[in-house]
Amino acid sequence: MAKQLIDKVMSPEGGVQTGPAGFPPGMGGPPPGKGGGRPEGGGPPPGLGAPPSAPSFANRLDTLKDKIVYLVDIGFGGGYEFMQQLQKWFKENMPSVTTVVKRKPGNVFMDDKSDLWEEIKEKGNAAVLGVAG
Repeated sequence: MAKQLIDKVMSPEGGVQTGPAGFPPGMGGPPPGKGGGRPEGGGPPPGLGAPPSAPSFANRLDTLKDKIVYLVDIGFGGGYEFMQQLQKWFKENMPSVTTVVKRKPGNVFMDDKSDLWEEIKEKGNAAVLGVAG
């Protein structure tokens, strides 16, 4: 039994979907045998509306030389220590880069204030958001 389970988990074919796409059972799709799925022309299933638009990201920097990089711990255990190690790496390997270690205010999963993000936009050239654990 254990070998069969390991073979299925470790097999690259274990998670390949072979049938038509659709909702997982019990996840908001039509009851089994009641039709549904995607409309003829493709697009989202009826009633779901348009997919969300992709977020826009800042343009990539050509170099980090003489730039200010914020290293932001978002609050998971060990994150601040990791950012300090990353700061040490920058000092040893890219000394022209100025790093600023900060901890995101508020809860790990919510941002109670936007002051940090405004500071990064105003004073920084790049940011690394990280977790540890």
